[in-house]
Amino acid sequence: MDKEALEQEENDDLYEHHRFVAEKGQQPLRVDKFLMNYIEKATRNKIQKAATAGNIYVNDVPVKSNYKVKPHDVVTVMFAHPPYEFLLVPEDIPLDIVYEDDAVLVVNKPAGMVVHPGHGNYSGTLINALTYHFENLPNNSSGRPGLVHRIDKDTSGLLVVAKTEEAMTHLASQFFNKTTERTYTALVWGNMEEDQGTVEGHIGRHPKNRLQNTVFLGEEAELKGKPAVTHYQVQERLGYVTLVSCTLETGRTHQIRVHMKHIGHTLFNDERYGGEKILKGTTFTKYKQFVENCFKVLPRQALHAATLGFEHPVSGEFMRFQAALPEDMEKCIAKWRDYAKHMQ
Repeated sequence: MDKEALEQEENDDLYEHHRFVAEKGQQPLRVDKFLMNYIEKATRNKIQKAATAGNIYVNDVPVKSNYKVKPHDVVTVMFAHPPYEFLLVPEDIPLDIVYEDDAVLVVNKPAGMVVHPGHGNYSGTLINALTYHFENLPNNSSGRPGLVHRIDKDTSGLLVVAKTEEAMTHLASQFFNKTTERTYTALVWGNMEEDQGTVEGHIGRHPKNRLQNTVFLGEEAELKGKPAVTHYQVQERLGYVTLVSCTLETGRTHQIRVHMKHIGHTLFNDERYGGEKILKGTTFTKYKQFVENCFKVLPRQALHAATLGFEHPVSGEFMRFQAALPEDMEKCIAKWRDYAKHMQ
């Protein structure tokens, strides 16, 4: 094969950047508008250019931007270069390693660090750091080295990383079979009525805000969501907020954030779900100033992955790790403790 033909063949290779399956109840909708609902920070102009270039496919066939998406259509956006998340650049970023052996690594991730590269976050991620510090990490099914599970960018706390193929398989099986132990500490708005309880509700993409998830009940549950179970226990009552411990039985995206909002106790300063507003308390100016100071001390959702337990993939021993609350959460909780004392 001559050089020109070889280059042409290489250029014909397309890489999937986005893939969405239209829901059963999808109303006919132009594919450019459909994709704008799903792709964060995408403009209609950018999507229409992709369609003009022949990069938008529906059921493996290229379509124009005016194609009407129907139920169960598989919509993919393809380009001639790999997605940025596959162009991993190792970066010398310090890691807070809680435990390490030949098979696994347990890391305490700081708030603000994205776990893996994606749209708008192509550097400074945990994966960038891992690929710098460790060679030959196994890829998971999404091509992400070492990653068995993830936590949100602005959630701090514990993650286990697989260092071998065997560890990857073993740990992935534990997460799938719900035999791991994951407990989070959260500060939520409102004074919870019960000292403990369980939230059960299928979680799926919010129909109007594609950046949020929500709880679906009744007939919609199976169609639009996946089963999710969160157990919670009150740790401390602090007036207009409550410190709770949440144990995950399942691991859906934003699970604790969605379930707590569902029962009327949105996470403190959770901007995506409305917790950055003053949801409980008084109308006094001093109180408003106090809460805004708390927001400054803790400029993120008040959520920390405090405990992680799993069976070691080689020894079979059940291992449990704990990470103390980070300084920003500690300071915010201390402020609420002082406020609660003055209320009494």
